[in-house]
Amino acid sequence: MNSKTSNLARGNQVPNKINQNKKMTSPYTEDWINIKGIKDGVIFLPNREMVTGVKIYPKNIFILDPLQQESVLNAMRNFYNLMNFEFWMISADRPVDISVYQSQLQLMLQNATNPAQIKIIAQDIEKANMFINNQVVDTEYYILFKENNTDEMNRKIRLIINGLASSGLNSSQTSNDDLRMILDNFLNGGIKTEFGTVVMK
Repeated sequence: MNSKTSNLARGNQVPNKINQNKKMTSPYTEDWINIKGIKDGVIFLPNREMVTGVKIYPKNIFILDPLQQESVLNAMRNFYNLMNFEFWMISADRPVDISVYQSQLQLMLQNATNPAQIKIIAQDIEKANMFINNQVVDTEYYILFKENNTDEMNRKIRLIINGLASSGLNSSQTSNDDLRMILDNFLNGGIKTEFGTVVMK
């Protein structure tokens, strides 16, 4: 197990026999590692600590003029200086799901009558298949931290979201799906498994 995941998921309580039996049969990630569960965008650890954070929506500053780039970098520097607590910066790859888009393209192709439209739609379907065959992924960015006080946890989340907003970056609190995807990345090298000990809900 990756050391980051070990630190993230470490707890102090020894699972009882019921929990051990559950882990032997459960298909869910959080039942196989030392956490109590994932709820409301928070990982709950056996020692009553909580792990949560924010998901950052990336922004390409290199398309901005130099003065704007410098402004963003200065704002980010000020933001990081406000974070006087331990946190993890994590990047994780999430597979791109374009199955709905592919279905829409197939319907459009069936209904198209103009040869030019048929050619364009067919090219889009070919590109979509290339994405699937090459396992194209989106890279997502997170700031996570550990806390045992709910009020303090919420204060830190607001601090991070407001600090990122002052730098021109959008963000939101992690969702249950985000946290499970991060765990899956650490435990399975970014591959979503459907067997054995680590399977996502």
